[in-house]
Amino acid sequence: MTALSATISLKVEGENDFESLEGGKIILTWHGRTATAGPKFRNRGWGVMISNSRDGDMQKHIYEHLGYKVIRGSSGRGGERALIESIRFLRGGGTMAITPDGPRGPAGKVQEGVLMMARKSGASLVPWGVSATPRWLFGSWDRFMVPWPFAKAVILMGVPIKVPANASPEEIEKIRQNVEFQMHEIQSLAEKKAGEKPYAIPEATGSSENK
Repeated sequence: MTALSATISLKVEGENDFESLEGGKIILTWHGRTATAGPKFRNRGWGVMISNSRDGDMQKHIYEHLGYKVIRGSSGRGGERALIESIRFLRGGGTMAITPDGPRGPAGKVQEGVLMMARKSGASLVPWGVSATPRWLFGSWDRFMVPWPFAKAVILMGVPIKVPANASPEEIEKIRQNVEFQMHEIQSLAEKKAGEKPYAIPEATGSSENK
């Protein structure tokens, strides 16, 4: 990841506004778009949540090497402990990167857990769009993207979204839908800026693109 990242021409938009946000921040990127951003923002002490799985064991070593704080857990295993640890980290002003459709999907679907994390911690949810060209898109459920060497990549940092501490379940669902919409919108814009095809939810398209 480090060697590949060194060859990529990466453009980041919205970083000044992102850095000026006060309090905790929760970065939201789709599960299949993590390989590009990981090396770029290394050694900043940001947190990442990684599942308690065999794949997660490998990711843990990678992200610790890149200087991230790793919190283990997911909706399937260790979720409650990971949520408590993440809320404590965010309340202290930390920044966390979360894949809200992980660890097993469905792709492009924001799960409710990240809304609970934002509500209890007071952190801002910030959608990111990530794209690159040329790139490989794997046949996994998340259509995992790896840029080619010397590819051009783009990361777009969106408008922050807050979840009120007293939000009702109905209000939280409306916010969840808005977060999901904003994530698809910024991902579509990232694809356009990278010169790629319009973004579509992977399971809705059944695309086998791999260029």
